[in-house]
Amino acid sequence: MPPQFQGTTILMVRHNKQVAVCGDGQVSLQSTVLKGSARKVRRLYEDKIICGVAGSTADAFSIMEHFENRLTEYSGNLVRAAVELAKSWRTDKILRRLEALMVTCDSRNMFLISGNGDVIEPDDNLLAIGSGGFYALAAAKALIRHSPSLSAGEIATESLKIASEICVYTNDKLTLEVLDSVK
Repeated sequence: MPPQFQGTTILMVRHNKQVAVCGDGQVSLQSTVLKGSARKVRRLYEDKIICGVAGSTADAFSIMEHFENRLTEYSGNLVRAAVELAKSWRTDKILRRLEALMVTCDSRNMFLISGNGDVIEPDDNLLAIGSGGFYALAAAKALIRHSPSLSAGEIATESLKIASEICVYTNDKLTLEVLDSVK
């Protein structure tokens, strides 16, 4: 089996009428950093939807491309596109081999989508994926509790910086995308 690319930390935060998605830029192959400025968080469908991916590089970008096609097919309806992507990801012979996770949001909804057919909406307006995801998630929970006046973008950025200090597969070269939220 060829060596696997490792790493990625993506955090999604809905707080104070914003939703923010922040991701690190590190791409690692075993114990070597190959790239420090990868862009794993992107805006899709007329800049109304944000998507972050974790997993092997080709698989992550392949699933993002399939998701973008679903968004176009369903006129930007995030819920429908997420469910349809999860169904095809689980059942399609080629797609089901893709090893990746995705988080996505619009101004109203946020979901984690997996190749197992999962479309999960969080209870606490926080989602995290990747090797440093749990570190970033814990930091975000603490920041929301103890600094509630921070914006979603500030919480996401600071949480990723904290994760980068703990997880060797996460760096502090961050991509941040923010939307106004109706929730």
